[in-house]
Amino acid sequence: MTALALCREHSYLRQSYFTSLPPGTPTMTAPSISTTSLLDRAGLDRDAAKKEIARGLAGADDGELFLEYRQSEGLMFDNGRLKQATYDTAQGFGLRAVKDDAVGYAHSSDVSLPALIRAADSVSAVRGGHSGTLAAAPSHTNVKLYSDDNPLDGVAFEAKVKLLAEIDAYVRDKDPRVRQVSVSLGATWQVVEILRPDGESYRDIRPLVRINVSVVAGQGDRQETGSHGYGGREGYARFIETKAWRNAADGAIRQAMINLESVPAPAGEMDVVLGPGWPGVMLHEAVGHGLEGDFNRKQTSAFAGLMGKQVAAKGVTVVDDGTISSRRGSLSIDDEGTPTNRTMLIEDGILVGYMQDRQNARLMNMKPTGNGRRESYAHVPMPRMTNTYMLAGDREPAEILASVKNGIFAANFGGGQVDITSGKYVFQCTEAYKITDGKVGAPLKGVMLIGNGPTDLHRISMVGNDLELDAGIGTCGKNGQGVPVGVGQPTLRMDQITVGGTG
Repeated sequence: MTALALCREHSYLRQSYFTSLPPGTPTMTAPSISTTSLLDRAGLDRDAAKKEIARGLAGADDGELFLEYRQSEGLMFDNGRLKQATYDTAQGFGLRAVKDDAVGYAHSSDVSLPALIRAADSVSAVRGGHSGTLAAAPSHTNVKLYSDDNPLDGVAFEAKVKLLAEIDAYVRDKDPRVRQVSVSLGATWQVVEILRPDGESYRDIRPLVRINVSVVAGQGDRQETGSHGYGGREGYARFIETKAWRNAADGAIRQAMINLESVPAPAGEMDVVLGPGWPGVMLHEAVGHGLEGDFNRKQTSAFAGLMGKQVAAKGVTVVDDGTISSRRGSLSIDDEGTPTNRTMLIEDGILVGYMQDRQNARLMNMKPTGNGRRESYAHVPMPRMTNTYMLAGDREPAEILASVKNGIFAANFGGGQVDITSGKYVFQCTEAYKITDGKVGAPLKGVMLIGNGPTDLHRISMVGNDLELDAGIGTCGKNGQGVPVGVGQPTLRMDQITVGGTG
């Protein structure tokens, strides 16, 4: 079983506030990067760079030079004190040459001509005498889905620490059963430039902010947890408003207190109602990964060869949309320079599309969809999701719950696993309730949903009219790379799903 968990990402923080660039590396100040090429800021002659890109990619089918500069910070307040704080800067390039289904890739944190020459020497080896025709460049776009502003510059460090302390105190004062509080805050500001051997160039500046509140509540010898996170591609301003962080804190407290009252979950086959918003993580994992182009080209997806076939119940429509303003998974352009799209994947139950990067689209005789993504300059791009969600239906959520005689209401999810080839999945619910005769009853502990994505798409019998996107918390893992994503769905009823319980 391959784990491809899209999880509620906590900040990964080091012990000290520091910068990670090697000694002697030319530094780039944020204001100048906003308006100046990364090549120029690194002191790399543009004509010389173009010459090496062209030499390294001569005869290749496709490829590019990907340049990146990134600033990131993370703070964690735990047990009433600031426990970790990090400030990090990184820069580098990745040079890629594509030949058929092979890729030559070289990367370096040293943005210099000698490093680029060595990279061109390395990637040219992948051609092995191959003489291809360079694929046409992506079209340009004037669309900007987020601001260029750097969130790290907007709020003073002292003010961030004070905010975390205020959230901590608020949570502890709300309920005497609160035993531990962890509050994390993080942001990144990424500048990317893409240069192709045909002379085309692309540029994007990407802010990203995330705040998370986690609570441990206890009563006697029993302890349970709750968490709530939120974020997006913008500065801190909206997220640090009192109303915003109190909503997150109240959500984390509520979930922890509900779990304190939970009873052992039943096991067996039963009808399951999934709540709106974040439970779309199950759709992301059990279905979304199987609709990425590389898995289908290699015939390793459970959906391979099913284009145009009925793969879900009628009324089920799923899209991947990277064009939503300021969303965590959105991008003005992907990491190959292709503008992102609203890509229809499943329409009224029929499989109509895959998510594609440039390489897989060419090999499958399809068009790129703007889903070529990479974690950083040190990673090759591959087909990845952006914001993947199911469209709303016409049923009222109350009607869906009332239709279930004996089942489970899964309101929130934690981690999960999926096997792309078979479609089998296992998901853990972090907030779930028993449904009896259409009424939501006692909260349940230890609910696991077990099934098969392609099969269970046909078990969807009711689709709600209450589509929600998640609050901006998802990080998707694939082949060792993590990228920010979004998920969403309306309330759903799924018939006769296997539930693994504790009772």
